[in-house]
Amino acid sequence: MGIGKNLPFEWLVGLRYTRAGRRSGRNSFISFISLISMAGIALGVAALIVVLSVMNGFQKEVRDRMLSVLPHIEIYDATGSMPDWQATAREALQNPEVRGAAPYASGQVMLTRDEDIRPALVRGILPQQESNVSDVAKQIKAGSLAALEPGSFNIVLGSELARSLHVQLGEKVMMYAPQGQLTPAGFVPRSRQFTVAGIFEAGHNEYDSTLAFVHIDDAMKMFRLEAPSGLRLRVADMQRAPQVAVELSRQLSGNLFILDWSKQNRTWFAAVQTEKRMMFIILALIIAVAAFNLVSTLVMTVTDKQSDIAILRTLGASPRSIMKIFIIQGGMVGLLGTAIGVGLGVLVAFNIDVIVPFIEHVLGVQFLSKDIYLITELPSDLRWPDVWTIGSVAIVLAFLATLYPSWRAANVRPAEALRYE
Repeated sequence: MGIGKNLPFEWLVGLRYTRAGRRSGRNSFISFISLISMAGIALGVAALIVVLSVMNGFQKEVRDRMLSVLPHIEIYDATGSMPDWQATAREALQNPEVRGAAPYASGQVMLTRDEDIRPALVRGILPQQESNVSDVAKQIKAGSLAALEPGSFNIVLGSELARSLHVQLGEKVMMYAPQGQLTPAGFVPRSRQFTVAGIFEAGHNEYDSTLAFVHIDDAMKMFRLEAPSGLRLRVADMQRAPQVAVELSRQLSGNLFILDWSKQNRTWFAAVQTEKRMMFIILALIIAVAAFNLVSTLVMTVTDKQSDIAILRTLGASPRSIMKIFIIQGGMVGLLGTAIGVGLGVLVAFNIDVIVPFIEHVLGVQFLSKDIYLITELPSDLRWPDVWTIGSVAIVLAFLATLYPSWRAANVRPAEALRYE
């Protein structure tokens, strides 16, 4: 009771109106609408937190799987080949952010076995140095990356690529490269038989179905290259790869092109960012609708409490004090709805890996098909700045919704309100 007595009367009245008495059916109806407004704000906030967390998780999961086989930074010479790649690697490794370097030679090919034909990107690598720039060695499901020896013409295929070609370890595939020669019979593409020496699975369907590795010497022979195509780098913090790329462009000698992973996949990341912004706007409208419900609740409360407002005015309450009462009432509904929504959204976002499989099991469906999507499990990456932003937007909308009804209450004339009382 001591705390209640110390509160300004605006707070006492506003909090009492928030609880809404049950003296009449009209008051109960107003209380019900207020509850619906609170629930609407809570559901909007929770939905926005969960959706953004899932989109963040999706982006992080796909990015990590992409960078398990792709370099953080790629360097290639303007001439198309890098004969002295060792010197460039030494210069790059002088940057404290660079953790590893390895050469590569790549090209587009067609792989065939019997009647099965599949396009593929073949990357020539040095197996002993590949672990410095990618995680392919850890993703080998069968065979070994070490089997890629110079002159062996062995090949390591992605799991989906191997499945589509119907090949297993030790079986042969034919590789056709566009670098061919003209003969009296016409243009003949360059071809070579390779032996499947390994199968890897990165967990990213695009690369599992199109990527293959061979030894860099075999790749240069196949593509008629005199030297490696370029250099791949791995940095300590992938988020700093763009800054490191800018630093290397100033440090490295030669006419070099330097691309970081964000530029190589710019279209995909830009699309995800656009989707996140649009989803934020769309779901924020749910909160806005709940805020409009709050306007109607307060307008009805002001109409119902006109006699109470008039009595408070005759007792000396100022229009500003009356306005505060209804701002407090609407603000409390917004704060409680936001708090409930944040709690619910955070709870669901942290447990999405348990909730979604349970729903899939109960309904007997799979939300993410491996043949369509890049991943099969729904990820979640809750970011607290997103939570604070969503909560702040909800609270601001709730307080904005209180302004008109509060202004209307402050302009009630005591004499007219009490005329028929």
